[in-house]
Amino acid sequence: MGIIVWIILGLVAGALAKLIMPGDDPGGIIVTILIGVAGAFVGGFVGSFVGLGTVGGLSLGSIVTAIVGALILLFIYRMVVGRKAV
Repeated sequence: MGIIVWIILGLVAGALAKLIMPGDDPGGIIVTILIGVAGAFVGGFVGSFVGLGTVGGLSLGSIVTAIVGALILLFIYRMVVGRKAV
């Protein structure tokens, strides 16, 4: 059940990351939302590894962790793709 929660949370986190970091992304909103899903998984894994929470449920901490993970991955994605475009 935890994985489904993180996928849904990742979809929301990806959309929120796009709102927080507006701009042109090469893949558009779909890629940004998929990055949000990946960011939620990475953020949840790292958060549970360092003791910031668990990936088993939906809480304010898990939402913040997913959004931060999505923002970090979106930033890295823009840096990598931006270098290739130049």
